[in-house]
Amino acid sequence: IKRVDQDRLAAASHRNMAAAYDRGFFDDLITPFLGLYRDNNLRADASEEKLAALRPVFGVKGGDATMTAGNSTPLTDGASVALLSSEDWAQAHGLEPLAYFTDAETAAVDYVNGADGLLMAPTYAVPRLLARNGLTLQDFDFYEIHEAFASVVLCHLQAWESEQYCKERLGLDAPLGAIDRGKLNVNGSSLAAGHPFAATGGRIVAQLAKQLAEKKAETGRGVRGLISICAAGGQGVTAILEA
Repeated sequence: IKRVDQDRLAAASHRNMAAAYDRGFFDDLITPFLGLYRDNNLRADASEEKLAALRPVFGVKGGDATMTAGNSTPLTDGASVALLSSEDWAQAHGLEPLAYFTDAETAAVDYVNGADGLLMAPTYAVPRLLARNGLTLQDFDFYEIHEAFASVVLCHLQAWESEQYCKERLGLDAPLGAIDRGKLNVNGSSLAAGHPFAATGGRIVAQLAKQLAEKKAETGRGVRGLISICAAGGQGVTAILEA
């Protein structure tokens, strides 16, 4: 995974989130705390050129190192909550659902003794989720992939495009293929927002739910989003949301 591609993804995350704040997307998603109204990890002026100037500090050592403080998500403070209910309960309480939590799939890898890396489990969970729902990787309006590291997001996308990986590791007949990058983390994600452990999943669910509700109102048709989150201990959590 090239350094320039990691920096490009990181710059896009900051750019997308800054634009989302400016247009008021987060106004009803974020509760101000002690005078803070936006994530202070966000760098609205982030650019590929500025990110390229940072020295590598994580991962591989030496001349091949590519992971910096800019293209790796910081561990930050924060909390999140999302209300999940039955449709009947929502109607009884006068609440209009933003989206429907259609299905979820988890996976885990043995990153200690096995051949898989610590954060590769979502690559296994997503194809099972797709197969169970009769979908392809291209059947989504939005993709929310947790940006633990820019390199991890790019690695997952590359794995799903790889015929060898999909056949040998995932047991598939063909690769899942590429996604439309214009649908990926369209309002920014963890590289810009930061990563409060155990809160990022709730942020991603709420963020995607609102994106779907907006898209449905704009287009008048049903819309669908894919969530893919890597987690500690070799875990992967994936889900489909629809509106």
